[in-house]
Amino acid sequence: MHKFLIIQTAFIGDVVLATPVIESLAASFPNATIDFMLRKGNENLLESHPKINKCWIWNKKEKKYRALLALLTAIRKEKYDYVINLQRFASTGFFAAFSKGKTKIGFRKNPFSFLFDVKIDHRFDAGVHEVDRNLDLIRHIANNMSRNPKLYPSQSDFSQVKSSDNKPYICLAPASVWYTKQFPEEKWVELSLLLKESYKIYFLGAPSDAEMCERIVAGAGIDDYENYCGKLSFLQSTALMKHAAMNYVNDSAPMH
Repeated sequence: MHKFLIIQTAFIGDVVLATPVIESLAASFPNATIDFMLRKGNENLLESHPKINKCWIWNKKEKKYRALLALLTAIRKEKYDYVINLQRFASTGFFAAFSKGKTKIGFRKNPFSFLFDVKIDHRFDAGVHEVDRNLDLIRHIANNMSRNPKLYPSQSDFSQVKSSDNKPYICLAPASVWYTKQFPEEKWVELSLLLKESYKIYFLGAPSDAEMCERIVAGAGIDDYENYCGKLSFLQSTALMKHAAMNYVNDSAPMH
């Protein structure tokens, strides 16, 4: 039975875009054990994932490198058949290189790629999506590829966000970790003015986004809304978005 470790310790959207690797490995190796390493705070995304055996959590905010070494000590005992590093950063490159995995796979641009067993070019060709770049790392071993990102909200997640009325609704996630990817606030007000009469509006985001959403509500004079910023888990937000008439988001995790 094959044993895989996938490494993606960046932001929420990066983990979502890594899920096709999970799906492809599970389809190609039905009896495999698939573990995932991610940063603390993102583990909720995969907590009910039926194809993930275990999540290894790296706390980057407290004694970052000491935590990484402690995690490496534990993972070296697992004796993975394949360690697949989806990142080009030195920290996870070092981690993969010294993981004691039988086959270490990563991008050639990683500073520690000289210690990888399989090195793949990180393509920036026109039309190549991040999902495809991730899947490039496993094309030589997987024979059943899936390109669609997939999360698994539980029944409890769906129950938590079930609407109490039958009015159609939309979800707005107006903020982003990257300000350069964020649609201007006044444009969200303009959009809300066009939609508020036909739909209930649910605002999604982090706790720090709540104030911005309230400004949009005030600017557009929205009466029928819920500000869920900081109140829902990632999977609960996913469950809510699934049945929305439309989701309006930036180039960020909710889009993926």
